[in-house]
Amino acid sequence: MKLSLEYLIREPKIKLDKNPLLLLLHGYGSNEEDLFSFATELPEEYYVVSARAPYNMQYGSYAWYAINFDADENKFSDNEQAKSSRDLILKFVDELIATYPIDPKNVILTGFSQGAILSYAVALSHPDRISKVVALSGYVNDEIIANNYQNNDFSKLKIFHSHGTVDQVIPVDWARKTSPFLEKLNINATYKEYPIGHGVSPQNFYDFKSWLLA
Repeated sequence: MKLSLEYLIREPKIKLDKNPLLLLLHGYGSNEEDLFSFATELPEEYYVVSARAPYNMQYGSYAWYAINFDADENKFSDNEQAKSSRDLILKFVDELIATYPIDPKNVILTGFSQGAILSYAVALSHPDRISKVVALSGYVNDEIIANNYQNNDFSKLKIFHSHGTVDQVIPVDWARKTSPFLEKLNINATYKEYPIGHGVSPQNFYDFKSWLLA
């Protein structure tokens, strides 16, 4: 069966009746191979799926939504494309659950940069469908979350988010605004910073893996 998004999959080494799903969402201008390099290091009972974003930027680069510049070099995101990707990711999760023996109550989104921004949008729009989020080097864009999301029940959602203090792509100040935002919604969140740029350090990887296993 052809699913809505292209993807790479590592099946669980430890097969349960229903296995958890860890869905990897790459950053702007990357592809599904980028985060999939983590797969061998992730817990053996997970289905690890790395999805390719839908918008083709040529030469093996893809985006979840366009980032445009105006005449003054101000960056702005195409929020309509972002919302469409948000809904597509949820549809893709449904398709994976229909295709593989995945536990629908144990779906973890792990996103980097633009993938992290989308992970927040999906989970905050549908916290009944996502159990955990690992948001690496991203921030919350509340303009792409579903309407009336504030009324959702976030009691079961857990979030690990992290950022590099010298990130030159997404300023660390943007990430620091995420903690109070999540606190207001009473979401169980862990935040860490690392002395790195726009990337994932070995310590960052170790910390989020420990958080997943805790």
